[in-house]
Amino acid sequence: MNYLANPRIRHCARVIRAGGVVSYPTEGVWGLGCDPENQHAVETILKLKSRPVHKGLILISGRAEDFSFLLKDADVSIQKRVISPTDVATTWLVEHKGRVPNFISGDSNLVAIRISSHPVVSALSALAGGAIVSTSANPAGLPSALNSTKVRHYFRNQAICISPGAIAANRGASRIINAASGERLR
Repeated sequence: MNYLANPRIRHCARVIRAGGVVSYPTEGVWGLGCDPENQHAVETILKLKSRPVHKGLILISGRAEDFSFLLKDADVSIQKRVISPTDVATTWLVEHKGRVPNFISGDSNLVAIRISSHPVVSALSALAGGAIVSTSANPAGLPSALNSTKVRHYFRNQAICISPGAIAANRGASRIINAASGERLR
């Protein structure tokens, strides 16, 4: 399926660009996303999830170049590690050096980024014009949504655009690794 041409995906990308919130499938769970530069949209996601801002959020895209602003002066070994394909969905923690707002990075000098091979993520980020926010589609303390029906259940009566698609074969959230130290956090 050509997700770039899918009318529902195109609509979700317009919602992101207009400051709205979308839910979409990733490698292992459904996510909530928005424009990472739109503080109001990010705050909406945090409120939907009852998630404190200090924890930070993930940025996700199907294209490595969407993270070049974060990796441009990183050690070459870190750059290679982050942009190399992995068998398992991997979110990398990299230094942001003040290049992302604290409502994305939380209380940390690191920001979480993931280059995704999921076709919906790739299409959404391309059509939205760059990386988007990614956090699991669930209120705090409840299991991550594994399908759009669960997203609708969790966020009924909320203004969320739900994309078509399904999660990939990896069930569960991505692993999180510090790109500099190699330490696995999840």
